[in-house]
Amino acid sequence: MKCSKEWGPDSAPERTESDLRDPLRYGSTMDSLVLLERRPDGVAVVTLNNPKVNALSQAVLERLHAVARELKAKPPGAVVITGGERIFAAGADISEFGGPAEAEMIGGAFHRALDAIAVIPRFVIAAVSGFALGGGCELALACDYRIASEKAVFGQPEILLGIIPGGGGTQRLTRVVGPSRAKELMITGRQVKAHEAVRIGLADELVPHDQVHTRALALAGEIAAGATVAQGMIKGLVDHAAASQLALGLDEERRRFTEVFVTYDSRTGVRSFLENGPGKATFSGR
Repeated sequence: MKCSKEWGPDSAPERTESDLRDPLRYGSTMDSLVLLERRPDGVAVVTLNNPKVNALSQAVLERLHAVARELKAKPPGAVVITGGERIFAAGADISEFGGPAEAEMIGGAFHRALDAIAVIPRFVIAAVSGFALGGGCELALACDYRIASEKAVFGQPEILLGIIPGGGGTQRLTRVVGPSRAKELMITGRQVKAHEAVRIGLADELVPHDQVHTRALALAGEIAAGATVAQGMIKGLVDHAAASQLALGLDEERRRFTEVFVTYDSRTGVRSFLENGPGKATFSGR
């Protein structure tokens, strides 16, 4: 895989000695990008594991898609999705970006993976310890519930590259925080810290940094001990309320994400990011 450039600071999910000895968690190279652990209490834990910053490369998205399909085929009691202590997921691997052809592939990979997460017939909790930016924020939005540590940061900063969110952000963020706030966040590209995220509904709970995983596992365990088939029905019915409009919106987002890579600003923004980092591009509006 190419050397990646992403939104957040360097971080790698920590591995314990027991993790390294567990063949169910560390199999092939592809499997190790996204870890799946089925706990005795019925909770399935999905951990992003793509050092340094949990970039959502196409390989990671492919693995995430496979994990989500497995969890749909053999549902646990509840699901927790998490990443590193400092970075939940920093977004797409921008070194994989190119023109419209690459954008179509990347957009398709994002939608397949995150749409599969969204339709797991169990309650899915995002445990966000740190940065959830770009595709990382979109992954959190595809979950049913978001628990944020006090150090969590959310954002859709794609506009700083001269492009748009391509993993469902334009649709799911709007449904979570409302159209006016969604437009402001995506058009400015600003990052939202944990307290504001809870205030505007982007996150559902705020907990101390060292308790985010404990709280997520406790809530998931409580839910997993309940009537999980009925819970799945409730989730499906709630999601069905806006399903037709969401599906149409996601299809249109995929088309527009490919289309935006034709613009001069997208080429300027991606090149500037890879060479100089985020927020330094000078755009021409074409």
